[in-house]
Amino acid sequence: MDVSITRLIVTAVMIFLFLKIGYKIVGGMARPVPEPPPSGELRRVNLRYQCVTCGAEIRMMKAANEDPMPPRHCMDEMSLIPNRFE
Repeated sequence: MDVSITRLIVTAVMIFLFLKIGYKIVGGMARPVPEPPPSGELRRVNLRYQCVTCGAEIRMMKAANEDPMPPRHCMDEMSLIPNRFE
């Protein structure tokens, strides 16, 4: 069998790279989910509200909890607009 040294080296390097990438992917999935932030600290949210009376829109990006109360405008609660990109 005629096997060149360069072919063996290239094969060994490719196997090493595939194993290293595979371990990184599996290691990334094995990490536990981080704990939620302590109460009183703002969390990231992506909510859009619209006033039913005048049509004004508000985008909420941070809130004290994941399901905040809707804001009030024109003395009424604003309605939640579903996100188009989720």
